[in-house]
Amino acid sequence: MADSVMDEGDIAADYIEELLDIADLDGDIEIETKNDRVYITVSHADGGDLGALAKPDVVKALQELTRLAVQGKTGEFSRLILDIGGSRDARQAELGELVDHAVARIEAGAAQAALPPMSSYERKLVHDLVADRGFVSNSHGEGSERHTVITRA
Repeated sequence: MADSVMDEGDIAADYIEELLDIADLDGDIEIETKNDRVYITVSHADGGDLGALAKPDVVKALQELTRLAVQGKTGEFSRLILDIGGSRDARQAELGELVDHAVARIEAGAAQAALPPMSSYERKLVHDLVADRGFVSNSHGEGSERHTVITRA
């Protein structure tokens, strides 16, 4: 499994590097693996011009395209996570705010609070944030409508 994960990372990094070349953008690419998942981080030492690529919808689209490129070469589904210009940290902060608002609704008397649909990776982050705040969360729904519902512990 470790070799296939590293191959996945190399294929993804090559794909992103080619995309940056086409867009005439500079970026440093780092590959990290954790729990059999590849994390690709694109950064620029002096801030650079990655701002347009770091927008949430753009990162999501590029992540899906990169996953498809990897799948095309390996024949295997890819669960890689793409971070461009700190987009992953920014999204985690947004998720933290969503969880804080949901917890506040519950503390104000609501029995539960549902969050909008999100990816499995984002739901995992939300589950961790909810547990840190002493509440319980479960995923509900199917496919693109799968979302997290938060309740009291």
